[in-house]
Amino acid sequence: MTEKKVKCIAVDDEPLALGLVCGFINQTNFLELEAKFENAIDALSFMNQNKIDLVFLDIQMPDLSGMELARILEGKKESEKPKIIFTTAYDQFAIEGYKVSALDYLLKPFGYEEFLKACSKILPLLENEKTEVKAQAESSAQEYIFIKVEYQLVKVLLKDIICVEGYKDYVKVHLESKTHPLLSLTSLKNMEELLPSETFMRVHRSFIISLDHIQSVTKNQVDLGTLQITVSDLYKENFLKFMNKWMN
Repeated sequence: MTEKKVKCIAVDDEPLALGLVCGFINQTNFLELEAKFENAIDALSFMNQNKIDLVFLDIQMPDLSGMELARILEGKKESEKPKIIFTTAYDQFAIEGYKVSALDYLLKPFGYEEFLKACSKILPLLENEKTEVKAQAESSAQEYIFIKVEYQLVKVLLKDIICVEGYKDYVKVHLESKTHPLLSLTSLKNMEELLPSETFMRVHRSFIISLDHIQSVTKNQVDLGTLQITVSDLYKENFLKFMNKWMN
């Protein structure tokens, strides 16, 4: 068991179903019920003001559905994004639920055993996050970061990183010291938060570059020696500001 309880909320427009989930939460010693809501809009407002680890979320609700709320939460920073367990009477949403990184999908009516099995899945995930945060804190005053590669945390020197290339579900970290990039199951947005802005800059929806590895530049392209990266219109203004400082 974790020392710190998992902060959670329950969202369901059916009072009986909401009461059942809240009862199960209060029955589970590693969960802490922070609030309950009968609509997704109030739940979203609460989560914008409070850090929540886990959301028990009905799908079919008026005004804002549970699936729509889940998509909104997907846009949050990794450190602020809660895990989601859908609680619904409709099994046709299962595939879509996993597309928004749902932790599990409980089909009503469900019992406490199913509930406990689903919410227990968050415990190893939170332990991994604690390990990563600790590792990053230890390295914050140094010259390296840790990134998750397969089932381990790999130490990477900042000065070795040429650029980070983002794909849908993972990133490629191109290194000066290696022929092949490291593959990490994380988002480019998460890497952007992790890398120091003084020496790294996002220049494209799919690329973060190391400013120290720039060999030459044109108005629309950066030469990193082994790679040539196009500067997209969305990031051009910030890049030109950097260029003006570099040239003065």
